[in-house]
Amino acid sequence: MRGPAWPIGAVAGRGAVAGKGAAWPIGALLIGYPVWWALGFGGLSVILLAVPMAVILWRRRPIRVPRGFGLWLLLLAGYLLSALTLAETPPGTYGELSTGRVIGYGMRLALYVALLITVLYLGNLTERELPQLRLVRMLGVLFVTTVAGGLLGVFFPGFEFTSPLERVLPEWISGNAFVENLIHPTAAQTQKVLGYASPRPEAPFEWANAWGSNVSVLLIWFVVGWWVYGGRRRKGASILLLAAAAVPIVYSLNRGLWIGLGLSALYLVVRLGGRARVALVGAAVAGALVFALSPLASLVGQRLDNPHSNDIRAFTVSATIAAAAHSPVIGYGNTRNALGNQSSITTGRSEWCPGCAHPPLGSDGQLWLLLITQGFVGAALYVAFFVGAIRRHWADRSPIGLAGVLVMGLVLLYMFVYDGLVTPLSLYLISFALLWRNSQRSSLRNSA
Repeated sequence: MRGPAWPIGAVAGRGAVAGKGAAWPIGALLIGYPVWWALGFGGLSVILLAVPMAVILWRRRPIRVPRGFGLWLLLLAGYLLSALTLAETPPGTYGELSTGRVIGYGMRLALYVALLITVLYLGNLTERELPQLRLVRMLGVLFVTTVAGGLLGVFFPGFEFTSPLERVLPEWISGNAFVENLIHPTAAQTQKVLGYASPRPEAPFEWANAWGSNVSVLLIWFVVGWWVYGGRRRKGASILLLAAAAVPIVYSLNRGLWIGLGLSALYLVVRLGGRARVALVGAAVAGALVFALSPLASLVGQRLDNPHSNDIRAFTVSATIAAAAHSPVIGYGNTRNALGNQSSITTGRSEWCPGCAHPPLGSDGQLWLLLITQGFVGAALYVAFFVGAIRRHWADRSPIGLAGVLVMGLVLLYMFVYDGLVTPLSLYLISFALLWRNSQRSSLRNSA
């Protein structure tokens, strides 16, 4: 990637109170994430840290707001309205209003609000308070944490423990399946993706698919912070870390992640020019050759030969669209369980049919989750928000601009296969905030 047209850290925002300590909540979130995970908060930590962020924002009114953020406010308003349909049961689903359904709704609402605060907080910090490169490198630190968690899942897949938060919560909350995934630290999910039980890394996140989405986004910022803006030592260390990351990336058996990485490389080949493009192509060819000669290649081949989740996804997606059509404007506030599944009309797991569980609608991608929770209108607002970000920042050819637009593109790809909640959506919107901050500093430089 080319160097930026202006030195990172050279321009400070206007009208804000300088104070380097104001940036501590984002450091606590990104660098301190392993501690939050061990305590049982994990992806929920952004909700806790949004409180001091909101205090910092309140003290520096008036608050700047990015272009296009009205779409996110409308998305949030629509989610509030969707609470009106929490008790309804759309055709093809079953179940009555329960505590678990209300808890799930409340946690998603809290996350949406917390991320709104996080974006505004990041965009209103000055360059002196939080330099762009420091924020990028904080994301790079989380990438290192993610790789370590992935290796833990590969070599010690049975590692798990009861978190302090899990111990203090009442059973009726901690026993909820959705909540348990968030507060119970585990190294890996064991699934029969290849026809036999195999672990898929998920530490330090809530699901294996969340690990796949997050590692690809964090890898982009790691390359910017450690390679593009790194010295000789950082570049050398980054090569070793990327080589180590290849192991859990392959063992994740995550086709969406693999496709995302391939499209990311293609994006950079198209948008980079000169020697940077040649170097990227050369590195990709060398990496592909080393990979093809390694034992990891056979594992990828096995995964591609066992597309076991295709039938499940086809069933849940079609059932989600059918259910959403009965409440297209505001959705149903939370997921619903389907009647039957892709294998049987039997409703419920049994000894003779262990695969006959009720699949939750909206569990196969953020787009489908939005359809069932907020209808077609909510899904359209989500897409419009990220498409608008790409359109506005496409001309930014700085390393941060190129990386941020790439992440926005991955958001639109991953919404078909990955749920954005909980941690992926946090990283998507922090990446959006990086783009917004970049545009602010560019505007200040042009008006100086």
